Amino acid sequence: MQPVWIPGEGYFANAYVLGSVLVDAGVSPLAVRPHRDAIETIVLTHCHYDHIARVSEIAAMCSAEVWIHHRDAPGLSDVSSNLAMHFGARTPPRVPDGVLDEGDRIGTCTVLHTPGHTPGSICLWDADSRTLISGDTVFADGGFGRVDFPGGSIIDMRQSVERLAALPVEALCPGHGEPVSAGGQRHIEAARRVLRQAYG
Repeated sequence: MQPVWIPGEGYFANAYVLGSVLVDAGVSPLAVRPHRDAIETIVLTHCHYDHIARVSEIAAMCSAEVWIHHRDAPGLSDVSSNLAMHFGARTPPRVPDGVLDEGDRIGTCTVLHTPGHTPGSICLWDADSRTLISGDTVFADGGFGRVDFPGGSIIDMRQSVERLAALPVEALCPGHGEPVSAGGQRHIEAARRVLRQAYG
């Protein structure tokens, strides 16, 4: 199943609808509204504000549970971790309905723990359709997520991108920028080469 792309606006992240799952919640609730009857679960790829800003509103609108990797769960309430202050905002404290870990299944996807941008960053991998929803781990322009925010690690990022580069990715659905429907592996390989050349 191919995800439905809901483009992010400005600095806010893309969201994707995959069956009954909404991935990330920085977009306007109005943009999600056409899918509200289908959405049962919101999965957050990491805790940064541009990915979680509207999570409470969207969860209430859809009567959906909110899930995030256990290492980023505290960031839903911690403004120093989720960078809300960079957006001139505050996040009301929120406890997720569930926490994720490596290998968990979300619909047709497998959770891949890909730290580097944050300690609990994840990607969702659908092996049947060769689709990767990559959050801010890797982008469809050969780029990768920043590692200079709290909890970031260039060592972890290198390991995460190396891992993703080994997957036969066709569709690459990143947290920012346009997704690509074919040849996604080439974009990940470009990020892997940059990381190797710049950071050894």
